[in-house]
Amino acid sequence: MSYRLNTEDVNAFNQDGYLIVKNFFSSEEIMKLYSIATSDAVVKDNATNVTDSSGKNSKLTLWFTPGDDVYSMMLRSERMVDAAGKLLDSDAPVCHFHTKLMQKEPKVGGAWEWHQDYGYWYKNQFLFPDQLVSIMIALTPANKENGCLQVIKRSHKLGRINHGFSGEQVGADMVMVNNALSTLEHVYVELEPGDALFFHSNLLHRSEANLSDHPRWSIISCYNSLSNHAFNDPSTSWREPVKIVSDVAMMADAIGGASETADFLRKEDDPALKETGWEKEVKTT
Repeated sequence: MSYRLNTEDVNAFNQDGYLIVKNFFSSEEIMKLYSIATSDAVVKDNATNVTDSSGKNSKLTLWFTPGDDVYSMMLRSERMVDAAGKLLDSDAPVCHFHTKLMQKEPKVGGAWEWHQDYGYWYKNQFLFPDQLVSIMIALTPANKENGCLQVIKRSHKLGRINHGFSGEQVGADMVMVNNALSTLEHVYVELEPGDALFFHSNLLHRSEANLSDHPRWSIISCYNSLSNHAFNDPSTSWREPVKIVSDVAMMADAIGGASETADFLRKEDDPALKETGWEKEVKTT
């Protein structure tokens, strides 16, 4: 049976704002995910380029409604939904907000500014940040050399910090960030393929550019409680309980890459999205 979060895990998450679970997915599962992702033409065609202040580019592919592809089988799996349910401050069913496939290539993958996810999800008018959680699964090694995620431990207890533009990206108020850095612990989250990072929507996090010879790919699924209504968001998956599948569903031979009909984020095609903060969200993870 796949790993299930326990009371100690939940307490650690609530105290620190994040939790690392090693080998949450097996090497065989990650090998399938990564091999499909790197050759997935639909993912490539729907990727968004994000440029940092130095001109380096990262790519991400974001979609809302889960389907029947390998990524959706992962995010719909019992282990993922069970974990999200234990970490969300609600007894309501777990819904899927969106998933991002992060693609930070060697030498060119850009940096991300300090930010909180709720710093821009607030603009979607989700009321309760404690009812939003993200789960990052490492598809490749993540370390200091290739721009792993950095977090400020316990910074989720600061509440929402004001956010504004820093170059092309939306970042947190650096006065507050520097205050937090002088007070709280700054952690580099180094992961191996299959490791999971669970983090609160108000946790301050960032990453450096990938200056190494190796890629850093990850997949981040964001979950919401059904009781947490978004009053300014045109997508719908955040209010539909996840249709859970077994942990082994993603390994079925017939399960492959993304569908062309998936509801990918296409901000340039949908003026409504430009009014909700999604055009900022795509620049800040």
